[in-house]
Amino acid sequence: MTDGLASTTTAAPARAEQLLARMEAVPFGRWHRKPRIVIGTATFFDAFDALSLAFALPVLVGLWGITPAQIGILIAASYAGQLIGALAFSNYAERRGRIPGATAAVAIMSVMSLGCVFAGDLSALLLLRFLQGIGIGGHMPVAAAYISELSRAQGRGRFFLLYEMIFPVGLMATGQIGAIVVPALGWKAMFLVGAIPGLIVAFLVSRLPESPRWLINRGRLAEAEKTIAAMEASHRAETGAAAPPFNAVTEPAATPAHRPDPAAPGHTRWLELLSPAYLGRTLTVWALWASAYFIANGLNNWMPTLYRSVYELELQTALRAASLTNIAQVLLLLVCAFTIDRIGRRNWVTASFVLGGAALAALGLFGGDSVVAVMILGTLAYGIIGSTNAVLYLYTPEIYPTRMRAIGTGLATSWLRIASAVAPTLVGLIVGAEGISAVFLMFAGVSVVGVLAASRMIETRNRRLEDIAR
Repeated sequence: MTDGLASTTTAAPARAEQLLARMEAVPFGRWHRKPRIVIGTATFFDAFDALSLAFALPVLVGLWGITPAQIGILIAASYAGQLIGALAFSNYAERRGRIPGATAAVAIMSVMSLGCVFAGDLSALLLLRFLQGIGIGGHMPVAAAYISELSRAQGRGRFFLLYEMIFPVGLMATGQIGAIVVPALGWKAMFLVGAIPGLIVAFLVSRLPESPRWLINRGRLAEAEKTIAAMEASHRAETGAAAPPFNAVTEPAATPAHRPDPAAPGHTRWLELLSPAYLGRTLTVWALWASAYFIANGLNNWMPTLYRSVYELELQTALRAASLTNIAQVLLLLVCAFTIDRIGRRNWVTASFVLGGAALAALGLFGGDSVVAVMILGTLAYGIIGSTNAVLYLYTPEIYPTRMRAIGTGLATSWLRIASAVAPTLVGLIVGAEGISAVFLMFAGVSVVGVLAASRMIETRNRRLEDIAR
C-alpha cells in the first residue's frame, strides 16, 4: 500500500512535466489562433472603453462646464476602478481559472459602458466610469496571463505581441470612431458603441478552453491532457503531421527550477512576489509599469483636450490629431512584434524610454508652443513609449511561475492604474499653473526612471516559462 502511494506521488509531477513538454512541442497554429482572436476582440473593447471618455470630454467640457481639475478627477476615477479590478480579478483568476475571470471582467465593463449612455451629470458619469474601470482593469492582466500560458517558448514574443497589438488598434479605432461619431451623434454614442458588442464578446470568452498550465498547476491533469490532446489533433488536421517529439521543444534546454506540484494544488502565494527570489523582478516591473503608463496615459487622455483648449483647433481636427498617437503606436508595435524575439525585451524597453524621453525633452525645452512640433514629437514619443506598454504585458507574465502569474501581473498593472490616475490630475494642475512645456518636461523626467528600471530587467526571449521562473 505504501509503495503504491509513493509511486502515485512520484508519477504526478512526472506526468505534469510530460504534459508541459507536449504543449511546448505543438507549433503555433489554428488552435492557438482562435483564443488569441477571441481574447484579442475582448482586448479591443477594453481599449475602446478605456479611451472613449477622452473623445467625449471635449463636448462634455462645454455641455457641463467641467473645469480642468474636474477633468483630471473624472479620468482618474476610471483608473481607480481599474486598480481594484486588477487586484480582485487577478486573484480570482488564480483561484477559479483564467476564463471565468476574463469573462466576468468583460461583462462588467460592457454593462457599465451601457450605463454611461444614461449618465445625466458629472457625478453619475464619475460613478459609472469607476465601476466600468473595475472590469477594464480586471480583464487585461488575466488575459495576458492566459495568452502567455498558451504560448510555447520559441516565438512567444511575436505570438503574444500580435495579440497585444489589438489594444493599440482599439485605441486607434477609438480615435477614428470618436472623430466621426461624436460630432455626428453626440458623446453618448461613444459609450453605446462599446456596450452591445462587448456583451457578445463576453459570451465568446466564456466558451474558450481553460489554460492547460493553470489546470496542471491545480492538479487537474486529466482536463489539461484533454486540452493538450485537442491542440495536437488540431495540428495534425492542419498540417497532416504529428507534433515534434517532446524532447525537441526549446532552447536553452534547462531543467525547470520549479516543477508543478499536482499533489498539493491550489496555493496562490502572492506574498512570494516580495520574497528574496522575486523581489528584484517585482520592483523592476512595478517601476516600469508606473513610468511607461504615467507618460502614455497622461498624454493619451489629455491630447484631445489640449489640442482643443491650448492650441485652439476645431473639434474634429483636434480629435484626429490626437488619434495619430495610436496610429504611431500600432506601426511601432508591428515592428516590435517581428523583432522582439531577436532584439530582446530589455533592449527594446531601454531604447524606447531613451528615444521617447528625448522627444519629450525637446518639446519641453524648445517646441511646446508649436502645435506642429507637438503633433510630430508628441506623436512619436507616445508611439515609442506606447510600444513598451505592450512589451510589459509580454514580459511580466514571463517572469513569474504559473501559481502566481496572474496575481503578479495584476499587481504590476496596479501601478499603471495608480500612475494613470495621478498623471492626468497632475497634467490638469500643471498646464494651468506652469504651461504646456512644463508638462512635457515632467514626462521626460519620468522617462529617466524608466531607463534605470529597464537596466534591471532579465532577458526572457525563447525561454520556456517554467525555466524562467527561478
